[in-house]
Amino acid sequence: MNKPIISFKDFTFKYLTQAEPTLKNIDLEIMAGEKILIAGPSGSGKSTLAKCLNGLIPNEDKGEISGSCIVSGHDITKTSLFDLSFTTSTILQDSDSQFIGLTVAEDIAFALENDAVEHQKMHQIVQKWAKELNLEDLLAHSPQALSGGQKQRVALAGVLVNGSPILLFDEPLANLDPASGYQTMQLIDTLQQKTKATVIIVEHRVEEVLTCPLDRIVVLDDGQIIADTPPDALLRQDILQQAGIRPPLYLEALRQAKISLDQLPDVTSVEKLPPDPTIAQALAKLQQAKPATSPKNTPQLELHDVSFRYTPDQKYPLMDIDLTVNAGEFISIAGQNGAGKTTLIKLICGFLSGSGKMTWEGQDLATASIKERAEKIGYVMQDPNQMISQKMIFDEVALGLRLRGITDEAQLKERVEKVLKVCGLYEFRNWPILALSYGQKKRVTIASILVLEPKLIILDEPTAGQDQQTYTEIMQFLRKLNQQGCTIIIITHDMHLMLEYTKRTLVFSHGKLQADLTPAQLLSRPELLQQASLRQTSLYQLAQKYNLENIDAFIAGFNQLTLKGAHHE
Repeated sequence: MNKPIISFKDFTFKYLTQAEPTLKNIDLEIMAGEKILIAGPSGSGKSTLAKCLNGLIPNEDKGEISGSCIVSGHDITKTSLFDLSFTTSTILQDSDSQFIGLTVAEDIAFALENDAVEHQKMHQIVQKWAKELNLEDLLAHSPQALSGGQKQRVALAGVLVNGSPILLFDEPLANLDPASGYQTMQLIDTLQQKTKATVIIVEHRVEEVLTCPLDRIVVLDDGQIIADTPPDALLRQDILQQAGIRPPLYLEALRQAKISLDQLPDVTSVEKLPPDPTIAQALAKLQQAKPATSPKNTPQLELHDVSFRYTPDQKYPLMDIDLTVNAGEFISIAGQNGAGKTTLIKLICGFLSGSGKMTWEGQDLATASIKERAEKIGYVMQDPNQMISQKMIFDEVALGLRLRGITDEAQLKERVEKVLKVCGLYEFRNWPILALSYGQKKRVTIASILVLEPKLIILDEPTAGQDQQTYTEIMQFLRKLNQQGCTIIIITHDMHLMLEYTKRTLVFSHGKLQADLTPAQLLSRPELLQQASLRQTSLYQLAQKYNLENIDAFIAGFNQLTLKGAHHE
């Protein structure tokens, strides 16, 4: 009988800085060659469990341990971080923080150079993995200059050269567009089949991970394992919902249509569902025509012939953008990494200066300073670390109010605590920011802008890295703000978020505004989806599979029932 390559036995871990254990009585065995998803909401202990596998616990992150954790025959309490690095290779959520070399080739070769591998052999190994991961044309490029998907492949190549038996992926999909995320999952699957490595994926985006086959899904909640089962068995239960993890959308639709999952042979994908006319009839009952609305179009922000290029030879500069944003709209901006979305926002906020004209409520913005624009327009960046400047959470959220001259501490406290409650951060209000996860830091930056009550809020991937509960809380709050008259613009790759919350989508590709349409219209334009590096949602695939006449009405009906459920909760 094979021995497990990873074994936790009654394992408990408590950080030195915390009163309660983060991991509690973990019993888990993973066999060599398995592909495992570790899922759980923010703060469930996923990242802490991963740190045990690669040696960061207890070598770097100190704490109290009881029970045992054995990784490839090594007791983690008696093994150095250096020795465990030969057993477990980690691909981080933030690829940029993993790069060391000035070029892709140098970065891939770094571990080999450390091991004093002979130059010719090193060159052969680098070429092998560059070919395997489709990086041959990028070897002379700077890793930081690549797209999100390319960066992920470079980071992967940099650890594959070690030949480690365990590959650990820490939220590999968090910063990728849907097309790149899908390609990443297919790549992980292909590499696992070739290398026979044990693959462990830490991720809460269960539906996206399920695009490749898994052996088991391990669900953590509040530091404990609440499920350890094959995907098909897990998806038939409501464990994901109870843990605050969004189950696949097509399964939510089947449940809303009162279809018993127990009668279906395999529920792990839309493709594996049976061609049953009774399912089609049940799903058709969800169809509901959207109410016709005629919003008032009062121009708030207008762009005319706006262009910008970072360098004279930039391949795809932002070109000739004509755009009107009306007061009170809720708009999504979509497009592949590098399409020009963030550049456009930086121009609007005044961080960059390009050509063309921008007006705010009819007034030219050319002479408005960044500070003056910030009084009207709030911007939440994708990377929270680029925004945070204070040590404590309360102080970070209060900073903008203090800079605006609010000295009444009672008023300041009331406004800050109100926003902290909305963003699910109230219980952490006196914590240092260093103690937060990436997703929690994201919420802090959103809170720091929301507290200023701008007329227009622009958010770059606000829900990336968030579990379902926090995702819903943030989006419901943004919807409430929008209903009160605040204009919202969201840069997102989440097609369902666009459908559920926004009325208008701007599609960017290669520096140009390719389309201005409704999210539902975008779903029916395959060429635009491809240009924007988006993928059709599983709801759309479900409607297509069962030949529903009005897919827009089906999705509208699904959204309405989902929102009712969210309000009820």
